[in-house]
Amino acid sequence: MQRKPFILSILFFCFSIAFCPIPSEAKLPELTPKSTTAKIDEIMKAHATYKKLTPELIKRTLLNYLNELDPVKTYFIESDIHQWLEPSDQLLDSILSDFNKSDFHTFTDIQNVMVKAIERRHLLDKEIDIANLPKNVKAKEFKDMKWATSERDLVDRLIRIKALQIETASKLNEETKEKSLQRMAKRQAKFEDEILNTDPTQKERFMLSNVLKAVAASLDAHTNYLTPDEATQFTINVQQRLFGIGAQLRDDLNGFTIVKMIEGGPAAESKELKLKDRIIAVNGEPVVGMDITDAVELIRGDENTPVTLTIIRETGEGADKKEEKLDFILKRAEVVLKETRYDSSFEAYGDGVIGYLKLFSFYQDSDSSSADDLAKAIKAMKEKNNLKGIVFDLRYNSGGILSQAVSVTGLFITKGTVVSIKDDEGNIQHLRELEEKVIWDGPLIVLTNRASASASEIVAQTLQDYGRALIIGDDHTFGKGSFQTFTLNTTSKNESVNPQGEYKVTRGRYYTVSGKTPQLTGVIADIDVPGALSQSEIGEKFNKYPLENDSISPNYDDDLSDIPFYQRDKIKSLYKFDLQKRLHTYEKYLPQLKANSIQRIESNKNYQEFLKSIKESEDTDIEDELDEHKRKADFQLDETYNIMRDLLYFQKP
Repeated sequence: MQRKPFILSILFFCFSIAFCPIPSEAKLPELTPKSTTAKIDEIMKAHATYKKLTPELIKRTLLNYLNELDPVKTYFIESDIHQWLEPSDQLLDSILSDFNKSDFHTFTDIQNVMVKAIERRHLLDKEIDIANLPKNVKAKEFKDMKWATSERDLVDRLIRIKALQIETASKLNEETKEKSLQRMAKRQAKFEDEILNTDPTQKERFMLSNVLKAVAASLDAHTNYLTPDEATQFTINVQQRLFGIGAQLRDDLNGFTIVKMIEGGPAAESKELKLKDRIIAVNGEPVVGMDITDAVELIRGDENTPVTLTIIRETGEGADKKEEKLDFILKRAEVVLKETRYDSSFEAYGDGVIGYLKLFSFYQDSDSSSADDLAKAIKAMKEKNNLKGIVFDLRYNSGGILSQAVSVTGLFITKGTVVSIKDDEGNIQHLRELEEKVIWDGPLIVLTNRASASASEIVAQTLQDYGRALIIGDDHTFGKGSFQTFTLNTTSKNESVNPQGEYKVTRGRYYTVSGKTPQLTGVIADIDVPGALSQSEIGEKFNKYPLENDSISPNYDDDLSDIPFYQRDKIKSLYKFDLQKRLHTYEKYLPQLKANSIQRIESNKNYQEFLKSIKESEDTDIEDELDEHKRKADFQLDETYNIMRDLLYFQKP
């Protein structure tokens, strides 16, 4: 039976996976030049913008391919690859013509240059004097590196990377220092063996899989080709089942930094580990220089078995900053990433309360859903208190299931269009709230920041469009207004992965009832209340090759044009009453609400110090800042409560 070409992923509106090199021991996909061309054609036909390869896309593909072979930029010298970094129009046209004939010899040529670069690297490595390495090398030196301009430049880079890794490994003991050196050499050899492979079939498959990765990534930041091993891992992640300690790691060359801890997992429950802790050994086994997949395998294990993590933790500030080495023993457990994460609480106001709801993601499973859980929380607050208004916190919420974005919006509006989808062929489908019953029709503020994305942006912008809520927070949200489909059904445990690999492709944009899409621009706040991410350069506009912003016609009146004509009359009789009206409730209060907020923020010395600190800080990290505002005063939320108090005061009869 032929498989359906596209299946909506459960991560329909979440951030995409990273564009990453093939794991060093991965099984290579069963690709041929013809099947590679066929797969490229499939991706192009499905893509929202590009329907065929162009010289500009070939230029992007070349750059992506070079980065695939040398992601850390420690092999190529600029002169080796100049003709592909700055390709002539003639070369681009020639490569495009070759693509159409399933001829990928240019990429074989690049791979052959990489073989020579590996041979040179072996000679350069011999020049490194381990006994006289520089001190205090920082990992941030190696972010956003450009290609080395000379052999001397490349040697200096290799020396500093080696110094960083060895200095970290040395914090264990002399014996493990040598072990780390051996492991780094082994990791380098494994990486190089994929390229130096003399088996013609394997060598070609490696090249073709990297070509597919490079082409997919040239279209936009959310279109990806995945090898069979990567597709399997992606499915495991989507199904939300992890085994180990419940921590997300980042490879920083000098160890693996903890960037996120899953609530309820061993890492978070231990209360000992902290974000930014850098793991340098697992059960005494040094992991500096180890591939991240191998390090994760060491951390994972049978349920209830202990694992010892050796970490480096930075303490102090400025001249007093120092590092300490600590050992922690955690008990492994199965970590099920249940996305049923929400908080609810309330604060006293006059003779009633202001309710607070925080939604971490838009989820649905056999036991619960985000809309049902929020509805229960609102009903409970209304039953026990005189509920005056609600602050709905969508900060750091990166999305989830599309249908839940519709259902959550429906808690606050009657019937009507919530979101519209325009696919790659220009077809528009409207997704509607069909229940006229509203759980809360009173004062509503939605709190967002620059990490609020996708489904969060649908909810925020739709409620703003209808005039049902004020949007408060960072000046704009993330700006992801596109949707993707995945060729593998990630919700099924039994569907087999295509031996030629799978792909995820951007199919189109979504729009709220006003006809606007948050693509690139994000949802613009009604009142700008800066928070931890307000100075951060994060968002769709900072991704490579993002889709452009555009618009469709508003759909407040909803003519049911996307419904087959023979069904419209029947649906109209059931649907076209109690449609959500476009409200103007908050407009007359906005000028004074803004003025009051500006005055409070400017006169709050602690808030001003906070704003000064984030303006001066470098490399703001979403997870770091999330942890920071959990532990310290949340000025953004406090001011949002103040705005709600003002609004309630202004609305008093």
